[in-house]
Amino acid sequence: PDKSKFDISSDALCELPPRVDRSMSSVTIPPPACMLRPLEVPLRYLFGPGPSNVPPRILAAASRPIIGHMHPEMYEIMNDIKRGIQYAFQTENNMTIAMSGSGHAAMECAVFNTVEPGESVLISINGIWGERVAEIAERMGANVHRLVKTPGGYFTNKEIEQAIEKHKPVLFFLAHGESSAGLCHPVDGIGDICRKHNCLFLVDTVASLGAAPIFMDKQNIDILYTGSQKALNAPPGTAPISFNERACRKMFNRKTKPLSYLFDMTHLSNYWGCDGKPAREYHHTGPVSGFFSLRESLAILAEKGLEESWKKHTEVVAYLYKGLEDLGLKLFIDLRLPSVTTITVPDGYNWRELLAYIMKHHQIEMTGGLGPSIGMVMRIGLMGYNCEKTNADKALNALADALKNCKKSKS
Repeated sequence: PDKSKFDISSDALCELPPRVDRSMSSVTIPPPACMLRPLEVPLRYLFGPGPSNVPPRILAAASRPIIGHMHPEMYEIMNDIKRGIQYAFQTENNMTIAMSGSGHAAMECAVFNTVEPGESVLISINGIWGERVAEIAERMGANVHRLVKTPGGYFTNKEIEQAIEKHKPVLFFLAHGESSAGLCHPVDGIGDICRKHNCLFLVDTVASLGAAPIFMDKQNIDILYTGSQKALNAPPGTAPISFNERACRKMFNRKTKPLSYLFDMTHLSNYWGCDGKPAREYHHTGPVSGFFSLRESLAILAEKGLEESWKKHTEVVAYLYKGLEDLGLKLFIDLRLPSVTTITVPDGYNWRELLAYIMKHHQIEMTGGLGPSIGMVMRIGLMGYNCEKTNADKALNALADALKNCKKSKS
């Protein structure tokens, strides 16, 4: 053969990429010492507003072997999840899925898909979650109008209708469970008002689902979402959401594409088998272990029954209220969440010191306020697996100990 065809000039040799072994030998940053130690996670009683402690059955489900996110068995598990969400939400909506992400993922999915830039939206704000939705809507270019109360404030249906008539929004948001203030807001009649004015009704039940009654279809809620980590007792990271036919008509007849590709329901509806197409196509890799956990948490809720779950949360929180009042502590509001209880910071105490003492001496997490309620309240959550009178006693004993041993100012 003609050897000239295989001759390589010195200039060409200089252009060859460096040898792999030479590039590998250039590592200058050593393995971090922390990564050479075993993982350590303390045992804590999570009696704050979430996440809550996860029962062994759900932990076991999360430890099952991974399968492909597009395997037929995975699709069957996702189908189970869909049916479980329909039960938990009390809806027959076909467009029912679980987002890959926390409750914020569902919050953004709802706004991104149903609102287009320049459209009017109305957000009720009586704690942090309305503030978050307002910011999300502003970031995607909506014309945001705010209906504002102090933390834990309640909106009458008349106030809501007057604001809808004034601003003519395509979407109205309400937090059913406003965990930053411990509020469980009434929902009856609001969906009817929204339908009357051709406005979609979006409801946040992250802190309330499984603990307080909600009926998506009967209450004419157009879009409903929640999170996995509170009364559902799954680890954080998945977020059920459902859209009714009214919401779907708005969502799938847009003039512009949604801001987020990941949260685009055109793709997610196919991934979850909700669009009627014969095949599900790749969109993103779902959190397989997270879906295992969510499926098991919904199974536990179905076995227990929604009514029994609501009853249990009501009974345990009433027991907690009595104990708090016996300690001389004041409950923050009247329309209270069964899952997250807010108490007014006791006079003369530094709330941060109280909570730090409880964590240090009792390994119990309770929290202060969030957003506009910071400095006003301390929050105790007894949800799902943690919803037991024995846990209420643990929380009360820890509070009593902290009140006794933490320094109280003279003012």
